[in-house]
Amino acid sequence: MTTGVDPALMQALEQVLARMPDPAGRREAEALESELASAFGTRHAVVVASGTSALHTAVVACGIGPGDEVLMPAATVIMTVEAVAATGATPVFVDSTPGGDGIDLEDLAAKTTRATRAILPVHLAGRTEHVHELAAYAQATGLRLIEDACQAQGSRTRGRPAGTIGHIGCFSLKDGKIISSGEGGYLLTDDPELAARAAAFRTHWHTPAPDAPAGSRLGLGLRLAEPLAAIARHQLASFDDALALRRHQCRLLHELVDDTPGLVPNRPPDEQEPNGYSAVWQLILDRPRAFSVRLAEQGVTNSVGTFGLRAAPEHSACRAFGQNPCPNAARAVDRLLAVPFTARTGDEDLHQIAATIRREAAQWTS
Repeated sequence: MTTGVDPALMQALEQVLARMPDPAGRREAEALESELASAFGTRHAVVVASGTSALHTAVVACGIGPGDEVLMPAATVIMTVEAVAATGATPVFVDSTPGGDGIDLEDLAAKTTRATRAILPVHLAGRTEHVHELAAYAQATGLRLIEDACQAQGSRTRGRPAGTIGHIGCFSLKDGKIISSGEGGYLLTDDPELAARAAAFRTHWHTPAPDAPAGSRLGLGLRLAEPLAAIARHQLASFDDALALRRHQCRLLHELVDDTPGLVPNRPPDEQEPNGYSAVWQLILDRPRAFSVRLAEQGVTNSVGTFGLRAAPEHSACRAFGQNPCPNAARAVDRLLAVPFTARTGDEDLHQIAATIRREAAQWTS
């Protein structure tokens, strides 16, 4: 279990603070961009103020705006919806498969229109279902593929890192992510034009992009603060160890809980190597959402009970998009039990979490 503050991190922060105030300073941010691109094997990385900012910036960089449509899974967090809507584009929700194992490719094809400009898969809990099939569909139809990999730092599928399979990948540095700085985000891409547009947009378009000179367009102030960049650099240096810890935590909790009546472990296909962001089960209990809330009340953090995750069409704020419900996605999210971890979650904590889940499941079924 991690305790205290690393002296090396404190020294790095002191050096940053000693250079401040420096309104134009980007030494830490630029170093972080170089190190992220190297770590994930891409040509470019662009750091921004949050994961939502990364998604918003990616959509803008792809030239998407009012009158355009972006296909995304109905089983998604609301932040993904917000990022698309903020550009003036319309989110179009795609249902899950009947089994709830990812986006329904037939529904995706049925909802593709002349206004569709991109597909935005969301890698919840570090899972990357159907991302290669989506990449093939995007290529065949001339659409952009923007990956929401905010929960998928370090996940791989067919040997490739999540967030590097599409045209551009979006990540979060929020507290609790495997690499974190309290708040922040970044984008990964091999496309220099997309990288330039992303960098221009996040800095009020003060820098040029192809066919868009500096000052020729409006952007936003979405830069990552230098102290936060220094924290992220410090964490990135020990990313492999942090990733191994998450996978250990996930593996141990599954070993302790998987035989619990009412819970069915959600095992990834062989082509996937999830990052261990969350342990995941399907609940086959009555009133599954209420059970997740009960677990949260008993101290077991989970996506539905703690953070209120629900299918996007179920949000009242999404009614303005005027779309039909996605029943498979709603059912899958309601039955989802995803328990995340942090670097401070020790083995003793995991045994306590497992004991609570098993006790509450036994009482629920009785």
